[in-house]
Parts: sequence; structure tokens; C-alpha cells
Amino acid sequence: MTTPAPAPPPSYLPLPQLDLRPLDQVLAILHLEERGEHDFIGHSLPGPMGRVYGGQVMAQALVAAARTMPEDTQRCPHSMHGYFLRMGQLGTPIEFAVEALHDGGSFSRRRVTASQGERTIMTLTASFQENQPGVEFAEAMPEAPAPEGLSSNRKLFTGSPHPAAAAMALHYGAFDMRHADGHVYFRNGDAAAGNTQQVWMRANQPLPDNTPQILHRALLAYSCDQVMLEPVLRSTGLSWTSPGLSVASLDHSMWFHRHLDVRDWLLYAQDSPSSQGGRGLGRASVFDRRGRLVASIAQEGMIRVPLDEGTAGDDDGAAVGDDGSGAGKPGGGEPG
Repeated sequence: MTTPAPAPPPSYLPLPQLDLRPLDQVLAILHLEERGEHDFIGHSLPGPMGRVYGGQVMAQALVAAARTMPEDTQRCPHSMHGYFLRMGQLGTPIEFAVEALHDGGSFSRRRVTASQGERTIMTLTASFQENQPGVEFAEAMPEAPAPEGLSSNRKLFTGSPHPAAAAMALHYGAFDMRHADGHVYFRNGDAAAGNTQQVWMRANQPLPDNTPQILHRALLAYSCDQVMLEPVLRSTGLSWTSPGLSVASLDHSMWFHRHLDVRDWLLYAQDSPSSQGGRGLGRASVFDRRGRLVASIAQEGMIRVPLDEGTAGDDDGAAVGDDGSGAGKPGGGEPG
């Protein structure tokens, strides 16, 4: 009698899973399967619009690069730069091929290609450094209201009758986010006008004290993609659920300055210097509760609304939303 072959692992984790809390689901997809010395397989959590969330692919690529560090080092990523090329498809595993570009006395560089079959969906380069002493300076944290006095996004989503609220609750569930300037999720929100915003964020459940620093940084990369383009929306009076809004992350850069802990509150002090040509740039300085600058982030994204005449037919699919239907997606993600 022939023993049946084991079933292949699922290519995505269906939500909700009753035995897994939201952050556990994120940690599960950050646990990549090794298929070779520099090759890994990742699975996906569904995005709110039925597509792979761009922050997930970015975090997985960073973890894949870290898995190839020399065993005799304790190097952490200090910078990463990624390009989102195509929308990731649910139901298909993501292959992460890592190229070792350089291993020096203090630094290592890696290039990661994320693909589904013959389709490259993202490329990312990352640089890692040994923990070394050096001169110290950082800008001061701006004045901000304490997170304890602000409303949580969880309360907003569970109490809203908007049809997108349930999907948003699942998508954002791993992190507690609190906007100091009003939210931009729904058109009838209380968002303050302008091109700046402040958001507090932390993990929604405990993590062990021995959680590796690479996971803290990967979780920051995962979570930040949810808010990076919000100053662009805020500056133009848009919300994530504005009719016809089409949003997709195009490229993303991060610099990690100091060790960070996603279990405690992190303040995103954000702005947008420009929006033009169907694109907008979002920036963020990330501070911990002690006022230390722990990371700097920049992301450019496609921002299109129906009044943009003649922009709906790009061959690469970038004119449609991240969900492939022309509707905006909270948190961005790779374009088509």
C-alpha cells in the first residue's frame, strides 16, 4: 500500500484562526521555510481587499536577508530599500531568493528578490552592521499627546457600521494604533487638515523578552506600511474609503538607528512634502517612549482619484488599486 504524499503547506493563512491571535498570525508568516542556503518560501495573510499586503512582503524579505548572515556575527539591519513591482496574489507561495552582495569586517549587504512563479513582485536591498560604538546624536521627539488619552483604532473598527470596518479590524488587529490628529479611515472621520500627523503604535499582545531584534525591526517594517501614505491623504482631504481612490506603495526606505521594542508605544511623527503626477511622498521619524529616535522611514506611493483624467490604462497595472478593482487599500501594497 502506497503511503499518500503529505499535503502541501497552505499558501496563505485564512483569517480568522480561532487558535491564533492577530500578532501570532503575523509572526507565523514571518517564519519562512528554508528551501536552500539562500532560498526561502513565505506564505501570506489575506489583505483587506483580497491581495497580499505589501508590508508583509517587505518584512518577510528582511527576515530572509537576515537568515543568511554569517553565523559568527550578530549583525542587525540598519537600512533597507525596496521596490514594489506587482501585486502579490493570494493562494500562491512567495519565493525569496537572497543574493549575498558583500560581507565585510563590520557590514553585510544582501539583495532579495520576491517572486511568485515567473512574476517578480518585489526587490529589496538591505545592509547589516555589527553592534559598534560611535558618536551619538538624534533629533528630539516632538511634543505629542500621550497614547493613553487617545482612541484606539480597535474601538473605531468594532463600533463602525461602515462595510470596510470588519476587514480593517482584521488587517490592523496585530497592532494598537492611536491617531493624535483624527483618523483618515472613513470620509466622515475627524481628521485634522494639513500634511502632518502623529500616530502611536505598539504590538497588541506580549512578546517574549528574548524576541530577536530582527523580529522587532521586521514587525516595524510590517506595521509602518499601514500609515506611511496617510499624510498624503490628509493633505488632500482624502480618506482610505474615498470613492474611486486608488493607492499602491511604489518604493519604501527605512533606516534603523537604535534597538527598538514594538511591545511599547512608538510615535510616528509624519509629514508629506509633496504630491504630484499621481504620486505622493510620505515620511516618518519613529520615536520610543523615552524620546529616542529609533528609525526613519520614507515611502512614495501611487495616489489616484477619479478626477485624474487619462490615467487609468497603464500597461503595468499601476493605475488600478492594490485590490485590482480601483478601490483604495488601507496600508498600501505593491501595485499591479
